[in-house]
Amino acid sequence: MSSKSRWADTEEDARIDAKLKREKEEKRRKKSEKAQKLEAEKLAQEQAAAQNQTNSLGVDDDGRPSKRRRLTPEPGASTSKPDDAPPAKLLRFQGGSWAKSRSVENYDKLNDIEEGTYGWVARATERATGRIVALKRLKLDPADRGGLPVTGLREIQILKDCRHRNIVAMEEVVVGDDVSRPDNSLFLVLEFVEHDLRSVLEDMPEPFLSSEVKRLLLQLTSGIAYLHDNWILHRDLKTSNLLLNNRGQLKIADFGMARYVGDPPPKLTQLVVTLWYRSPELLLGAKTYDGAVDMWSVGCIFGELLTREPLLQGKNEVDQLSKIFELCGVPSDESWPGFRRLPNARSLRLPKTAASVGSVVRARFPNLTTAGAGLLSDLLALDPSRRPTARDMLQHEYFRQDPKPKPESMFPTFPSKAGQERRRRHEPHAPARGGQAASLGDADLSGIFQGRDREERGAGFTLRMV
Repeated sequence: MSSKSRWADTEEDARIDAKLKREKEEKRRKKSEKAQKLEAEKLAQEQAAAQNQTNSLGVDDDGRPSKRRRLTPEPGASTSKPDDAPPAKLLRFQGGSWAKSRSVENYDKLNDIEEGTYGWVARATERATGRIVALKRLKLDPADRGGLPVTGLREIQILKDCRHRNIVAMEEVVVGDDVSRPDNSLFLVLEFVEHDLRSVLEDMPEPFLSSEVKRLLLQLTSGIAYLHDNWILHRDLKTSNLLLNNRGQLKIADFGMARYVGDPPPKLTQLVVTLWYRSPELLLGAKTYDGAVDMWSVGCIFGELLTREPLLQGKNEVDQLSKIFELCGVPSDESWPGFRRLPNARSLRLPKTAASVGSVVRARFPNLTTAGAGLLSDLLALDPSRRPTARDMLQHEYFRQDPKPKPESMFPTFPSKAGQERRRRHEPHAPARGGQAASLGDADLSGIFQGRDREERGAGFTLRMV
């Protein structure tokens, strides 16, 4: 009888055990190879991502800047996303936020300063800080059914966008009930500036010095250059809209008629600019215009700084044209090509005498240097294309001549009128929104130079034959 147990392993069992062992080793080997393959794919994806980032910065494989940004991966690069990749982050950009406007009740009104076509201005103090500000209440337009007029919206947008030392700063917009009217009102909180240039000129015993005129003109032109560079026309430049603080700094104010323009310009309102500062092309009904209308106003302000009186004080549009032609000469096809095509110029009767030819700006301002008279004549050129731009004016020889522009810190101080009651203005109002430009009809200006042929005009002086 055999002593071997029937439960002992046989040769067949040994072969089966060896086979199972080999299968386990094969599975372990395949698992290791799979892990190595996944690691290699992950490394390849990281290299492709780094290469794409380099391409996005404008650098090709050979180190040269690429001409355009690559938006697709390299050929052959894996586009699959690894399982353990972190989730993509959303890009967040700084943006404005909506907030309730503060109430005008945060300010205490001190006194009225001015009331114009598009708003009422008062001096006020902020209750929390005690600082003095200017409050401008925008007038509501009945045509807008109690809403804010487009001029007010433009003024808010332009003042919000403009940041320049020669442009008045808007600090905030506040709302509230007006003390005298039940309807809701909108107020602009502006920096307070002590003087307006018109009031200063009226109270000065003597005109500004040449050095002071130059500094004021440089500041005015710098602000206008900023506006024009940003496609903004002011369209109501005059001395009462120019503010002057006690540190000699000039600031352009009252943007009620200002607006953005483009190239080509949009359809523009013809009736703009206060009459005494309105350019001849606007008076003749031009339907398109540009920054040259502002530069004409600068010329009028230049003359006003020299004499303390508005340069061209017409009673109406026809009288204003008459005064312009008396000073600047009668337009012709040589001095202003194509002016007869303007609506109000077609039936205009002009003088034909030899005395009507040419400008008398030099004779009107004999104390101006040749460069100064030349600049004023250029600003008051009848042809708008011949007026200098604001940038050109800043480089004019007049400002480099002696006397040099006076530093702002050396400017004299003047007693402020802003703390007093509002004074009546002796000047035309700015045109109202929606007004129609006046038709001159068959205006006869042929007699504006009667007696001129007895005058002999020279450079810087005038001789009258007796």
